[in-house]
Amino acid sequence: MADRVAKAALFDALASAAKALASGRRAEIVDVLAQGERPVEEVAIEIGQSIANTSQHLQQLLRAGLVRTRREGTRIYYALADDRVADLWAMLRSVAADHVAEIERLATNYLGDREQLRTVTRAELKRRLRRRDVLVLDVRPAPEFDAGHIAGALSVPIEDLPRKLRDLPADAEVVAYCRGPYCVYADQAVRTLTKRGRRAARLEDGFPEWARAGLPVSTGS
Repeated sequence: MADRVAKAALFDALASAAKALASGRRAEIVDVLAQGERPVEEVAIEIGQSIANTSQHLQQLLRAGLVRTRREGTRIYYALADDRVADLWAMLRSVAADHVAEIERLATNYLGDREQLRTVTRAELKRRLRRRDVLVLDVRPAPEFDAGHIAGALSVPIEDLPRKLRDLPADAEVVAYCRGPYCVYADQAVRTLTKRGRRAARLEDGFPEWARAGLPVSTGS
């Protein structure tokens, strides 16, 4: 009996990480923090929750060991505990996409029809960057760009794109990217650019996947 109790306790502890992710809002938080560390106030804005609710979710992730904190003055910054947490989220997302029947429908409801959006792979973008014949736009919020971005990319947060269009070379082909395969910002950017007669495509996934593949990245503005 003692062995059974000890084994149950062990497996309960091993499952605590999965339990911490058993919330759509906490999964969203992990998706945001995969881009870089953020204070609770900014995380709350990104997931559309109050600071109080966001703090509760972050505390659950902290207790499960999935995030860590640091203090800067009066602000507390949260970050993923290590790269394996981002890998865990990517794997969970991939398994759900492959095996949960309604994911495709829900993704279409959120992202819209992607059939008309041109997509480029990481390998293709790497080649294009080497040839310097493409303009890469990072359309995530500026703090995420500062934390890490594709080397050579230009920061144009999606809300700034319409007014910054005239500053972009008219003859440049654009590739936009954001947080990952279910981030809508790159799709919005491509649709906006295409309507203005620009040649544009979206990266197949996002910055975390690019970084995990060991491709060139930079930090800072």
